[in-house]
Amino acid sequence: MHIHILGICGTFMGGLAVLAKEAGHKVTGCDANVYPPMSTQLRAQGIELIEGFGPEQLTLEPDLYVVGNVVSRGNPLMEAIMDRGLPYVSGPQWIGEHILRDTWVLAVAGTHGKTTTSSILAWILEDAGYHPGFLIGGVPMNFGISARIGGEDGGGGSFFVIEADEYDTAFFDKRSKFVHYRPRTAILNNLEYDHADIFPDLGAIETQCHHLVRTVPSCGRLVVNGREASLARVIGRGCWSEVEWFAGVTGWAMDEHADGSFDVSLNGEFVGVVRWSLTGEHNRWNAVAAIAAARHVGVPPAQAIASLAAFENVKRRMETRGVAHGVTVIDDFAHHPTAIATTVAGLRKKVGGARILAVLEPRSNTMKLGTMKDALPGSLADADLVFGYGAKGGGKDALGWDLGAALAPLAERARAFDDLPALVEAVVAAARPGDSVLVMSNGGFGGVHQKLLDALAAKS
Repeated sequence: MHIHILGICGTFMGGLAVLAKEAGHKVTGCDANVYPPMSTQLRAQGIELIEGFGPEQLTLEPDLYVVGNVVSRGNPLMEAIMDRGLPYVSGPQWIGEHILRDTWVLAVAGTHGKTTTSSILAWILEDAGYHPGFLIGGVPMNFGISARIGGEDGGGGSFFVIEADEYDTAFFDKRSKFVHYRPRTAILNNLEYDHADIFPDLGAIETQCHHLVRTVPSCGRLVVNGREASLARVIGRGCWSEVEWFAGVTGWAMDEHADGSFDVSLNGEFVGVVRWSLTGEHNRWNAVAAIAAARHVGVPPAQAIASLAAFENVKRRMETRGVAHGVTVIDDFAHHPTAIATTVAGLRKKVGGARILAVLEPRSNTMKLGTMKDALPGSLADADLVFGYGAKGGGKDALGWDLGAALAPLAERARAFDDLPALVEAVVAAARPGDSVLVMSNGGFGGVHQKLLDALAAKS
């Protein structure tokens, strides 16, 4: 089958393209901006990429158009497809029908931690010899790729780990992506308000999450965060599968040691001690959830715990990008206030009294709308200095609110910039040996990490 993917350079759709190519399909695609690193990865797979959404792409005559949620009505290629009555389908539906069918799907849902938990779970299964397929919204360093079919010979396996995103599927399907995955094992990590561009309130996200619960068979298992009242409400709407709780009064628990290792127990029975390189309470619970999910498919918890010692984290999750002039520059994907707070807290525990310079770009759709702006000062409270960046003007990345005013409760500890070179100059001027510069954004942030390292290296 020849499929042509609209919006191919997004993380999800790019992963879909890789899976489709591995599955033996001819794959082409287009996007508004075709640029590295995704364009390089896809072209290395032999996938032809086209810049823009011109209707002349109909001359490719694919068997099916696969449409990403970046595409909306008015898109010239989409309008031509619809006018001609040509077959099209959403990315999540195509994945569900062509990749996930006949596999044991392990889906990881939640406002935070989906990428890390999916990566941990895939690694546990890999280390146990399960050869899972996966589609993850980041690059697990243990694998070096974000998606693969799986199986011993790379021809498809029995198990597939997928990051189960609550964002909507397509302009013609406003359900969350994860309703198409039909998992047998599902992790519900947490549930907070997010995606203010498509959800009016938390209740609307809870409804979508319950749609996911409804798709898990009676022989399936839900691994659910017991601390989350929102998830308790979701399960309370009805559940037809086995439920294992973690982080609550029953079920899976953990107890941290001073050296960063932690005990894992199930219903009060000691299971083992995790010793690994990751920091932060959120990551410890991510690990516990993955251990519980892996147990459902047959991996003994002791074996899963042993595998975690070799887990190498995910790119852009507390990833050290370099050290210059005695200053460590760290990259993290955090962009929701809760994720920002847990990331800063994890780093604080690691560096102790050393200074943390937080550099933040509020870039997600929710952040750009200003829905979470009042929570920013509290989420950055553990940082010594804060440098915020918000582009002005009418561009797609421009903030619709005053970042400086939002950070004002932090007083002299915080400054806001709308000029990237000025921000770099200010951070470098403030930084001194022993500091950690923690850069947080869900985008490329104008290559600020390397700009900081270069400027620090040139500092006398």
